[in-house]
Amino acid sequence: MLNMKKLIPALMIMMIAFAACASAAEDGGFVTGDYAAGDFRLAAGGAAADIYVDPGDYKVVKIAAEALAGDIELVTGVRPQVKSEPGVLGTDAVIIGTIEKNGLIAALVESGRLDVSGIKGSWETFVITTVESPFPGVKNALVIAGSDRRGAAFGAFELSQNIGVSPWVWWADVTPYRKDSLIVKKGTRRFGPPSVKFRGIFLNDENFGLKPWAAKTFEPEVGDIGPRTYAKIFELLLRLKANHIWPAMHSCTRAFNYYKDNPLVADDYAIVMGSSHCEQMLRNNVDEWKQEERGPWNYKDNKKGVYDYWEERVRANGGFENVYTIGIRGVHDTPMVGGAGFEEQVEILKGVISDQRGLLSKWVNDDASQVPQIFCPYKEVLNFYRAGLDLPGDITLVWPDDNYGYIRQLSTPEEQARPGGAGVYYHISYWGVPHDYLWLYTTPPALIWEEMNKAYQYNGRTVWILNVGDLKPGEIGIEFFLQMAWDIERWNIDNLPDFLVEWAAREFGAEYSRKIADVMNRYFIANYPRKPEHMGFYERMAPVLKNSNNDPEFSVSLRG
Repeated sequence: MLNMKKLIPALMIMMIAFAACASAAEDGGFVTGDYAAGDFRLAAGGAAADIYVDPGDYKVVKIAAEALAGDIELVTGVRPQVKSEPGVLGTDAVIIGTIEKNGLIAALVESGRLDVSGIKGSWETFVITTVESPFPGVKNALVIAGSDRRGAAFGAFELSQNIGVSPWVWWADVTPYRKDSLIVKKGTRRFGPPSVKFRGIFLNDENFGLKPWAAKTFEPEVGDIGPRTYAKIFELLLRLKANHIWPAMHSCTRAFNYYKDNPLVADDYAIVMGSSHCEQMLRNNVDEWKQEERGPWNYKDNKKGVYDYWEERVRANGGFENVYTIGIRGVHDTPMVGGAGFEEQVEILKGVISDQRGLLSKWVNDDASQVPQIFCPYKEVLNFYRAGLDLPGDITLVWPDDNYGYIRQLSTPEEQARPGGAGVYYHISYWGVPHDYLWLYTTPPALIWEEMNKAYQYNGRTVWILNVGDLKPGEIGIEFFLQMAWDIERWNIDNLPDFLVEWAAREFGAEYSRKIADVMNRYFIANYPRKPEHMGFYERMAPVLKNSNNDPEFSVSLRG
C-alpha cells in the first residue's frame, strides 16, 4: 500500500507548483546588453575582453578560464584571448584567480582596491567585482577572486551562466542565444560559502548508457570511461558548483584508478574523489580484489591481505583531495563476511575502523581526525551502528534513503553534535530489489526539496551524494539537488514552483518555458504514485516471489 503520510505532503507541494507555474522569474543576473557608466564590457563591438590567469595559479583556474572563453565565443561569436602575462592585457580585462596565487589580485588587495576580507579563509567562496583603472594600460577590470581553487573556478562558471550558458551546454547540446554585447553591471557580488561542504554524484549502473557511449563513441581509444570522459564529467560538476564524486564501479568498467591519468585529471579539475558505501578506502573491490592473489575477502581470516590492499591505495592517492569511506562490507554491495555472529562482526568492524584510521594517519595526515571520512549505515551496516558501534566523532554519518527518495533516518540531537556532522546518500536512480528504476527520471523536485531540506535542518550538512545512475536522463534532479546543496535557502515552499520555469527558460527559451514547466509538472504528478518501470511488476514477479518466499500474502501485498 502507498504510505499516505509520505505521499500527501509531496503531492500538495507538486500541486502548488502546477497551479502557480504562471511565469518565468525575472532575470536576476548581472549581465545585460546595455552599457552604463562604470559597467564592464565583457564583449562589445565585435571584440571581447582579455582573460588573465596567473601562470602560478592552480590548473583548474586555467581550465575554467579557457571554458569561459569558449562560452563567450558560443554566445557572441568572438573568443577572448586567455593570457598569462600582465603586460600584454588590453584595456578591458577579466582577471580570474585565487587570492593565494594570483599576483594581480594580490596587488589589488595590497593597494586597497579589492576587499577580500569577506571571503578570505572561507571554503569555496568568491567575489565578482568591477574595478576601474586597476593597472597601467588596463582601464577596466572584472575581477573573479576565489578564496581557494574551486572558488575561483566556480566564479568563472557563474559568469558563464549569467551570459546565458547552461551547465548542460555540452552534455545536453544546449545552444545559448546569440548576443552582440555582454555588459557586466558595475558592483561587487559575493557567492558562498556553500551550505553543504562536499556535494556530488555517484555514477552507477553505467553499463546502460555511459559506458557503451564512452567506449564506442567518445573514448574508443580506451574502450571505457577513461580520463577524457571523466574530464567532461568533472567540468559539468564545476559548472554545477559541485566538488565530489563516487566514480563508476560496476564490473563492466575498470576501476577508476586503473587508468593512471584519472586521479591526475580529478586533481587538475579540483574534484574531491570518494568511493561508494560498499567500497572502502578508495578501492573498487569488484575490479581490484583478486581472490586468487590476495586470498578471501575476510578481515578476520585474512587481515594482512585486506589491510595491505587498502594501504596500497591510500599510499598512492593520499596526496590528493579525497573523502574516505570507512568500514567494511562484502565485495560488491553484499553483507560483511567473517565472524561467528553479530556480536563478533561488530568487534571486527571496530578493529577495521581503527586500522583504517591508522593508515590515514600514516599516509595522509598525522591527525586522522583532520582527514574527511564517511560512514554510511546502508543495509546491514545500520544494525552494526545501532548496536553501539563506537564511531569516532570526526567521522561523518552519511544516512541513506530507502532507495526511492525517502531518507530512512536522520541524526539524533546527540549525533547532531558530533564534529564530523552528517550527510545523505540519496537516489534518483536505482537497480535492485524490490524493483529498479533506471530508464526515466521521475523523482519530483518537490520530493527532493522536502527530504533534503529536512536533512539540512537535522544538521546533515557535510556530505550530500546523489546516485544518478549513468548520468542521463537525470539532469533536472541532479541540478536541483546540487543547487540546494550550494544554497539551501535558494528554494523554499513559496518559490519552488519557479524552478522548472527557470530551468525550461534557460534550456529551451522563455517563450515556451511556462508550457514546458506545465508538462513537466504533469509528468511528475502522473509518475509519482508508481514509476513507469514498475508497471506490470506484479504480474511478472508475483509468481517468482510467491514460490521463493512460500508466502502467498507477500506477493498479494505487492499489488499496492
